[in-house]
Amino acid sequence: MERSKKPAAIPVSPIQPTPQVSISDDNSRVTANLPTGERVDVLLYGATVISWKSANGKENLFLSSKAHLDGAKPVRGGIPLVFPVFGPPNADHPTGKLPQHGFARTSRWEYLGKTSSESSSLPNSKGDGSVKLDFGLSNSMLPDRRWDYDFNLTYSVTLSQDSLETSLAVRNTGSSSYDFQLLFHSYLAVNDITKTTISGLEKTAFKDKTQGAKQIEPAGKPVSIESETDRVYTVAPEQAITVLEQGTKRYEVARDMLSDVVVWNPWIEKAKSMADFGPEEGYKKMVCVEAGSVSSWNTLEAGDMWEGGQKIKML
Repeated sequence: MERSKKPAAIPVSPIQPTPQVSISDDNSRVTANLPTGERVDVLLYGATVISWKSANGKENLFLSSKAHLDGAKPVRGGIPLVFPVFGPPNADHPTGKLPQHGFARTSRWEYLGKTSSESSSLPNSKGDGSVKLDFGLSNSMLPDRRWDYDFNLTYSVTLSQDSLETSLAVRNTGSSSYDFQLLFHSYLAVNDITKTTISGLEKTAFKDKTQGAKQIEPAGKPVSIESETDRVYTVAPEQAITVLEQGTKRYEVARDMLSDVVVWNPWIEKAKSMADFGPEEGYKKMVCVEAGSVSSWNTLEAGDMWEGGQKIKML
């Protein structure tokens, strides 16, 4: 028997596409894709971000064509993570037995999982379609005790439609305090370094490492790269740093708890001298704008936690 009046069908909302995360067959890298096409690749070796692509497939990070991705040596390009020391360590400091730039970029990290914030058509939804990947490293995972302290690191990489965020949480799990430095060694891809400028540092003095860390007074104009450049600026974290190509904004770097910005480009001769840098004229296609805390030491007391990060936005 048919009813004269059938109940109205209940509308079913379409299933929203969600971010997808995969692990390579050899368990060496984690890849995240947004439904809109953005993508990030992270090696478990060093938790190094080696690729960040826009929805149209355009690469935003420079990766050397000669970079070692098999764990043989630190990755040349992407976003290597510098911790707990920046540069060659002082032999008299507790980090003195560590390699240049510390052990974070040469250690195998553990993938801890993902957190996604799916976009939605609901009016009160705050989902933005982003996905966060978490990676962990602790003292028990290191092969030796050249840095004889107890710690737990959580490194987070968050991919959104118009930005990439990296942050590091440092927990002192031991009974004594220790000092550390931190840097996100970001290699940003550009079309032509000779037509690239960096704003936000015009009024800031800097240490020029190509001149023995000589203190140089502010130039009063945007930074341009015309020779080997290796500078450390100390500038308030609330000051955004903008990379421009031919006067058009390409990236904006925002910082949290990171008072230093390193600007680096090897230029011609130094690029030639680095066995893992390629192609030979690759220096024209990159500029490092590195957010960090490296001009002094951060002291972390027993049981305490410190966290800092950066957000690179495409403009």
